[in-house]
Amino acid sequence: MKLSSLLAAAFAALAAAVLVAQQPQPQTPDAPPVTFRVEVNYVEVDAIVTDAQGNLVRNLTMDDFELLEDRKAQTITAFSLVDIPLERAERPLFASMPIEPDVQTNTTGEGRLYLIVLDTLHTAPSNVPRVKSAVRQFIERSFGENDVAAVVFTGGQTGDTQDFTNNRRLLLAAVDRMIGMKSPGATLSRIEQIGPGRQQGDILNDPLEFERASSARNAMERIRELSNFMASVRGRRKAMLLVGEGVEYNFTDILGSNQATGVLESVRDAIGAATRANVAIYAVDPRGLTSPDSELISTVGSPAADDRSLGDLGARSIAREFRQSQESLRMMAEDTGGFAVLNQNDFQSAFTRIVRDNSSYYVLGYYPTNDRRDGRFRGISVRVKRPGLMVRARRGYVAPRGRPPGAAPAPANPLSAAVGEAMASPLPVPGIPMRLFAGAIKGEAPNATVALSLELGVQGFSFAEANGTFNDRLELRFTATNTLGKQIGSGAHAVNIAMKPDTFARVRTRGLRVLTQMDLPPGRYQVRIAAAESGAGKSGSVIADVEVPDFYKQPLAMSSLALTTTSAGETLTVKPNDPLAALLPGPVTATREFDRADALSVFAEFYENQRNAPAHVINIETTLRAPENGRIVFQNSEERRSAELEGGRGGFGVTTQIPLGNLTPGLYVLRVQARSRNLPQEAGVGRDIQIRIR
Repeated sequence: MKLSSLLAAAFAALAAAVLVAQQPQPQTPDAPPVTFRVEVNYVEVDAIVTDAQGNLVRNLTMDDFELLEDRKAQTITAFSLVDIPLERAERPLFASMPIEPDVQTNTTGEGRLYLIVLDTLHTAPSNVPRVKSAVRQFIERSFGENDVAAVVFTGGQTGDTQDFTNNRRLLLAAVDRMIGMKSPGATLSRIEQIGPGRQQGDILNDPLEFERASSARNAMERIRELSNFMASVRGRRKAMLLVGEGVEYNFTDILGSNQATGVLESVRDAIGAATRANVAIYAVDPRGLTSPDSELISTVGSPAADDRSLGDLGARSIAREFRQSQESLRMMAEDTGGFAVLNQNDFQSAFTRIVRDNSSYYVLGYYPTNDRRDGRFRGISVRVKRPGLMVRARRGYVAPRGRPPGAAPAPANPLSAAVGEAMASPLPVPGIPMRLFAGAIKGEAPNATVALSLELGVQGFSFAEANGTFNDRLELRFTATNTLGKQIGSGAHAVNIAMKPDTFARVRTRGLRVLTQMDLPPGRYQVRIAAAESGAGKSGSVIADVEVPDFYKQPLAMSSLALTTTSAGETLTVKPNDPLAALLPGPVTATREFDRADALSVFAEFYENQRNAPAHVINIETTLRAPENGRIVFQNSEERRSAELEGGRGGFGVTTQIPLGNLTPGLYVLRVQARSRNLPQEAGVGRDIQIRIR
């Protein structure tokens, strides 16, 4: 059944507190308009300022800066200092690794933003382990808990990529899916043409020239697309870690090959898009310290290195191609405000510098006096008036080409348009504070049901008081996108809020909760929920990575853990569709911090898929461990018998109440696990989540 057909009945149960309409309603005449970003002739520049000792300088003001474009002074209209700490995941002392959160928010502090681009088209298969090792090192050592990153490839399967997330496990899994697809260089491909019948003066063709040019253009096109995608993110530095061996073209001699001209244009377009989007490229050559002609060693029996009749075809041409590939990396990095990591095996020092670059910097915005869209390079110079300081900023940008886009028409429904804008953002939008729990339970085959509990802070809402009630309107939209970028599920709700004064006071303090669901087949998804309210024109979004197991095939499978408390019902809850309503004593909460005066309830389901198995017992255990030493402060064990399923492949549902009154404040680990005595010990399943007691 579709969600839309359930809305009227579901919300009628909320009486006069909250009303829901399936069709958009016109805004009240006195409601403030929702504002939108529009494309304007606006340029942002990041500036990193250091003193003579190389220390970052953080106490400058807008008046300390001068900004010139093509030697003409520009008026700085936007200015901010970004100073981001490197946060580490909080974990109990007894845990060897941080525990992945099962709730996502849009209220964490701003972190660094990384686009990790693995250039599969320009990485030799033999160098793939070096790429994986280097990038794993970056993610494991230099990636902060407040950072977000995406892993994409220039070639290969689209579904192997990972969209923006702060989940290290998912990022590392994407890195592990990398393959090397680099073609042999021009020298090696020509050497392979040498045969017994070759005569001196014979022309050695390069049979892979077209393929190499196509790979170069495709890689540059991917960089251009990614840069354009990030153009809407303003007010922060965007770092692209480009890991690969570069393209082997001499960009100063485009007449040397029929294919080089097209490659050069692709490189220019990629760099132009990056400069316009303020994306800094950090190019990392995974080959490290190596001899350029080492590739000749693998060419068994080749006379090229010693055969003078081949001209410079051999060690010298290999070295030339090596230099050209590194020069392409250096050029892309320097032209966009980053740097290239070449001829070094110590990647960690380079990664430390990249983190430093993206942690403390100034953002300067201006409207250039030259607004011509001629596609030409505009030089940028950023200066600081204080003596003795050094400034590093990108050297300029490439102006757009073609006619400027026309003014966007006023949206017919500004509220829906604001939701759409928040939904389209590459990153979570913090305008409305949100917490999201997205948990999977068994659904109608072959799908799972993903229960969604969204909690919203309403402190920034502007409620209109009329006839003794406080009124506002909220629109929600949610989608699930698979690894191929295809939207698999979606839904929308419109909420007309009308509250009495006592309910209004409670909502102001505790916020608002919406419970709904999506039905999804097994797989990896990114779930996005966006919301906008009409009163103050606020909008926000939250993003969660959701992995849906195949509950119908695994010998023993487990649902997500769903929590509620005795006080959860005090939060005003809208229930268009609550798949866990009959399984918990209260509404599912996305809160993971609880008061000791509360009582916690946890629900889990376990599913066996063993047909005609002998009668056996399922052991289910729930534990809560203390933060200091892992001591078990709560334990509950149950035995369930396979006969309960009557030969079917159903589920064992377990709801456990955990009193919190005797616990000391701190971070605890809640674990629910099960083991079937009909399966090997290692076939047991379990889940951990982290909660805080205050």
